[in-house]
Amino acid sequence: MSNKAKKHLILLGLAVLLIVVIISACSCQIDTGYTGIVTTFGKVEDHTLEAGFHLKSPFQQITLMDNREQKTTFKTQAFSSDIQQVDITGSINYAIDKSTAMTLFREVGTDYFDKLIYPRMLENTKAVFSQYTAENLVSARETLSAQIRDDLSQEMAPYGITVISVSIENIDFTDAFTDAVENKQVAAQKKLQAEIEQEQKTMETQQQAERQKIEAEAEANVKKVNADAEAYATRVKAEAEAEANKKIAESLTDELIAFTEAKQWNGELPQFVGGGTDALPVINFEGDNQ
Repeated sequence: MSNKAKKHLILLGLAVLLIVVIISACSCQIDTGYTGIVTTFGKVEDHTLEAGFHLKSPFQQITLMDNREQKTTFKTQAFSSDIQQVDITGSINYAIDKSTAMTLFREVGTDYFDKLIYPRMLENTKAVFSQYTAENLVSARETLSAQIRDDLSQEMAPYGITVISVSIENIDFTDAFTDAVENKQVAAQKKLQAEIEQEQKTMETQQQAERQKIEAEAEANVKKVNADAEAYATRVKAEAEAEANKKIAESLTDELIAFTEAKQWNGELPQFVGGGTDALPVINFEGDNQ
């Protein structure tokens, strides 16, 4: 190959490279889920670039702002209302609005999480935790998360940042406080067990007293029934005897009385006649004649 041909080939390569450089400088590719912030010599333009291929001035730079939901974990310390220190582990899910991404970039920059979200989140977390006692913090974890999210959302809304959720994942207390809580729980369990046993004994005593009462009432009822039956039998017997006597009395006549007396006479004459002081002895002449 001649020198002239080599020069033409080199010039052609330079031309292609220049074209590639120019195309690269005058175009950009925005991926889905991002917004392109256009700056010209450091000045933020009043428009943004959506996902896709775009042409731009070679003097312009494109900064990508992530509009997708993002998650960041955090750790911090706080104090309860009764001055108990707690170590907190949590996470926050957030996203930025496409329509306000340009304003957020202009006023805060791409490190808006470190400059804006993170400090406010820590401040709100400590403020919310200070409203609860240490014992109530564990059971109020969902309430804590919701309250921190609501407070942070109000502060982030003007910047076009949506706080999707805040999750308090772990609350760790000092060893001294943990031991105190465990001891209190053990004491509470023992007290509860003692109360249950006492209630059981009281219930058994009441049941025993109730059984004795029922047995006594049953025995009294039996005695009453027996007494009523005996009284009834006595009354029936008396009424029967009275009725029999009445019938006997009604059936007696003078002849029957005389007949009965004669039938029962033993053949001996009475020794006296009359009664009282006027009684006279009966003289048995037949005996004397013998």
